[in-house]
Amino acid sequence: MGFFEKQIETDTLYKGIIVNVRRDIAVLQNGNRVQREVVEHPGGVGIVPITRDNKVLMVRQYRYPMEEELLEIPAGKLEGGEDPFECAVRELSEETGCTAGTYVDLGMIYPSPGFCREVLHIYLALDLEYGQMHLDENELLSVEAIEIDELMDMIMENGLRDAKSVIGIMKAKRYLEGPQNAGIWN
Repeated sequence: MGFFEKQIETDTLYKGIIVNVRRDIAVLQNGNRVQREVVEHPGGVGIVPITRDNKVLMVRQYRYPMEEELLEIPAGKLEGGEDPFECAVRELSEETGCTAGTYVDLGMIYPSPGFCREVLHIYLALDLEYGQMHLDENELLSVEAIEIDELMDMIMENGLRDAKSVIGIMKAKRYLEGPQNAGIWN
């Protein structure tokens, strides 16, 4: 049957702009009761855009919780009921000014399942066309095109620590090196 926990009580502690926080009481399969703290998040997307010269478009922005500037794949939060693919198209355009002729669904991930219900959908974007960025009012970032092998080195040297970016880049590289894509990387 596997492992499980059954929620028997829940109490919302905080309702925020992006997240809500609740404290639950759950019963384990052995009958013991435990407290669980859960961050509810609407989920989001991450996009790995590959240029025609085989570089990844990355965004550099300051991340307040980490108190540092991070290099990340373009990403964004799902709006209420929004389809993840439509969110990916919107976020790619907003943050890079690009549209893609081809999207590949690279799956979904749970960035921190020990306490957070966030689900991120990862997409590969190919056949890019360039346009104008249209960032949200207080979204400040720059776009950088970086070779995927350089990004892989950064991942292995702990220079790229954002989870969605690490996973997205590794999945994109594996996908693009697959037999169905022989010759994509020159």
